[in-house]
Amino acid sequence: MAEYPYPVEEGRRDILISIILTILTCGIYGLFWQRWQMATINAWQGREEFDFWKWFFISIITCGIYYIYIEYKMAEAINRIQQERGLTVNTNLPLICLLVTVFGFGVVSSAIQQSEMNNWYPEVG
Repeated sequence: MAEYPYPVEEGRRDILISIILTILTCGIYGLFWQRWQMATINAWQGREEFDFWKWFFISIITCGIYYIYIEYKMAEAINRIQQERGLTVNTNLPLICLLVTVFGFGVVSSAIQQSEMNNWYPEVG
């Protein structure tokens, strides 16, 4: 069995279920989803680049501007991880995540990022 820096059962998420739960809970599940994505990216990078509570509070203080910035930075980190591991890199990912977040569709950005992160793990059968 292959070794992963973050457990498959915690790093791989069902995107449709995550979107539905985020909508049904008026975004509360999305906060947990964001935290899990940050933890997954941090584990794969081997460093603590993304801090959930820092993200949460600074996003509130800046009325969401920091949230937009972090979505862009997380997409860049995803590309770096994919490049380091010889996986296919979507060079437009940071721009796509930035634009959908600016236009108020942060859940779409999370879904796109989760899709990319799911590719780091084997299919769960």
